[in-house]
Amino acid sequence: MGILEKISEIEKEIARTQKNKATEYHLGLLKAKLAKYRAQLLEPSKSSAAKGEGFDVMKSGDARVALIGFPSVGKSTFLSLMTSTASEAASYEFTTLTCIPGVIEYKGANIQLLDLPGIIEGAAQGKGRGRQVIAVARTADVVIMMLDATKGEVQRVLLEKELESVGIRLNKSKPNIYFKPKKGGGISFNSTVTLTQCSEKLVQLILHEYKIFNAEVLFREDCSPDEFIDVIVGNRVYMPCLYVYNKIDQISMEEVDRLARRPHSVVISCGMKLNLDYLLEKLWEYLALTCIYTKKRGQRPDFTDAIILRKGASVEHVCHRIHRSLASQFKYALVWGTSTKYSPQRVGLTHMMEHEDVIQIVKK
Repeated sequence: MGILEKISEIEKEIARTQKNKATEYHLGLLKAKLAKYRAQLLEPSKSSAAKGEGFDVMKSGDARVALIGFPSVGKSTFLSLMTSTASEAASYEFTTLTCIPGVIEYKGANIQLLDLPGIIEGAAQGKGRGRQVIAVARTADVVIMMLDATKGEVQRVLLEKELESVGIRLNKSKPNIYFKPKKGGGISFNSTVTLTQCSEKLVQLILHEYKIFNAEVLFREDCSPDEFIDVIVGNRVYMPCLYVYNKIDQISMEEVDRLARRPHSVVISCGMKLNLDYLLEKLWEYLALTCIYTKKRGQRPDFTDAIILRKGASVEHVCHRIHRSLASQFKYALVWGTSTKYSPQRVGLTHMMEHEDVIQIVKK
């Protein structure tokens, strides 16, 4: 029996098993086996060493956004509208067959946008070059899931399932579980909260399934068996995702309103160029980028060339971005902007910068 058949069998058994107290251990073990087989499926086989043409895209710019969705939802049209790159767009399916990169220039930042080929159902198992598409999506900072507003929720559910099965967790945070395999001493289990979904026995059964007999486990939040398996496997990617519903010009206003009110959702029309500015604003918010401007002594700030950093960046990060030896020669910095109590404020390396702050660095 091949891996795909084994995965299918386990999925059927999980669907058949009724959820109750008596079956929670059985379900936990099934989920652990399922995660193990899926991990084996994703490991590239020795024979398929050659890389897929057009998928090996070099990371560039200040952030990377992956554009995924089913065929013919408007991904290529969106790329052509937002960037200077022309991606072939047509009304038939599978127009895009390789990964096409473009650059969105917004608020002084260069955001790399990748138009990935349309995903089909079963992509996680390698159908329709799906594995390569998903591998590229894992390297992104944010995923834009392009959906057809006329198709309802079907596409969103199927795509989420495909990404979940390859370890991409959308709009979720990492489970707060401390896990450390040891050389000996058995399994030590503790929790700082009351657990309603996992028990010590279930944790031990899951660990034994992974041939782990000595480990330290500490639950700091009430997590499910699935989340505990994610921690053991350790190669999960947690990333923000924007659900973008295209073709809103073809549905009723009530339906547009309903979709727009869903969490993490934006409604647009590429054909009529509706709501694209708002989408860019939301994308900037999800990327959590900050623009910092520099200033030389006795001169006006340079507002033409911003330093783009992640939110929560300190003065030290700014120094490293300008030159790697600057932090060692640093004396103090003068900062103007919302991160200071008064302008200019004299600060040290640990001062946290905010969006559109101006900094002047004084060396020793």
